[in-house]
Amino acid sequence: MNVTPLDFEKPILELEKKLDDFKRHLHGQEIDLDPEVRRIAAHLAKTKQQVYANLSSWDRVKIARHPQRPYALDYLRLCFGDFVELHGDRCFGDDKAMPGGLATLDGIRCAVVAHQKGRDVKENIKRNFGSAHPEGYRKSLRIMRLAEKFGLPVVALIDTPGAYPGVGAEERHIAEAIAVNLREMMILRTPIVAVVIGEGGSGGALGIGVADRVLMLENSYYSVISPEGAAAILWKNGAHRAAAAEALKLNATELAKYGLVDGVIPEPAGGAQHDHDATAKAFRTTVAGELRKLIGLPTDELLSARYRKFRAFGRFEEEAR
Repeated sequence: MNVTPLDFEKPILELEKKLDDFKRHLHGQEIDLDPEVRRIAAHLAKTKQQVYANLSSWDRVKIARHPQRPYALDYLRLCFGDFVELHGDRCFGDDKAMPGGLATLDGIRCAVVAHQKGRDVKENIKRNFGSAHPEGYRKSLRIMRLAEKFGLPVVALIDTPGAYPGVGAEERHIAEAIAVNLREMMILRTPIVAVVIGEGGSGGALGIGVADRVLMLENSYYSVISPEGAAAILWKNGAHRAAAAEALKLNATELAKYGLVDGVIPEPAGGAQHDHDATAKAFRTTVAGELRKLIGLPTDELLSARYRKFRAFGRFEEEAR
C-alpha cells in the first residue's frame, strides 16, 4: 500500500525516491555502484530513525488522524473472528458511526463496541466522520449489558474527534446518553478493556472509555479537547495548535507516565498506517493478554479496582515553599 506521507516525512520520501531512481538507472548497467546504493540506504535508515525518534505531540496527532490508519472495522477483520454486528438502540435508530456486536479475540468470546470513521467522502457521510449520535452510545450500552448478561468481556475501540454536537443530537440528549454510559460502565459486572486506536476526543471518547484497562496505540491521542479547540480558546488563534498539543500532554507516553492510561501498544516506525498487519498483531497480543488477566478476577474485586482507578485521577500535591 502506498502511504500518503505527512509533512515531517518529506525528507524520508525524497531519499526513498532518490534511492529508487538510482536503482532504476543502474538496471542493466555494467558499472558497479553498489557502494553508493548502500550509502544512500544507510542515510535513509538514519534519517528515518532521527525523524521518528523526535516526533512532537502535534506530529502524533497528525499520525492519529492519518486517513490510511487502520480503523475499528479493520481491527475487527484482522484481529477478531466470528464478528456478528448488532444494530439499533431500541429507542431511535442505528448509528453507523458506532458499530458493535459479538466476536472472538484469540479464542476469547467477547462483545465489541467501537467508533468508525470513513476513508472517503461517501463513507465519512455514512459514518458521520466518527462522531456518534446519542443512539450510538445507547446502542453500545445495550451491547455491553448483553455482554454482562452472558458473562462476556467487553472490548471498546475508541477513535473519534468527539461526539456529534449537532441540533438533532442535542434534541435526543447526547450529554445524557454519555453520562448514563459513564455511570453504567463503572458498575458493569464484566471485564472491560478500552483501546484508543486513533483520536480520543473529549466525552465522545470517554463515553465508551470507562474500563478496567485503558490502552493506547503509540501514535494515538486522548484529550479533553482537540489541539485546535484549545488553541482557539487559550490563544484566540488556531495557528497555535502545536503548542496546545504539547501543553495538553495528550500523547500515549505522557498519559502513561501520569497513570491516566494503563499501557501503550507499539506501532511500526512512522505509524500504524505503514503496516496494518504488524499493528494488528501487537493489538491482538496485548488486548488478549489483558482480557485473560481480568477474566479470572472475582467480580467484586474487579469493580472495586475499577472504582479506585478512576477516583484516583486528578490528585495533585503542593510543594512546600
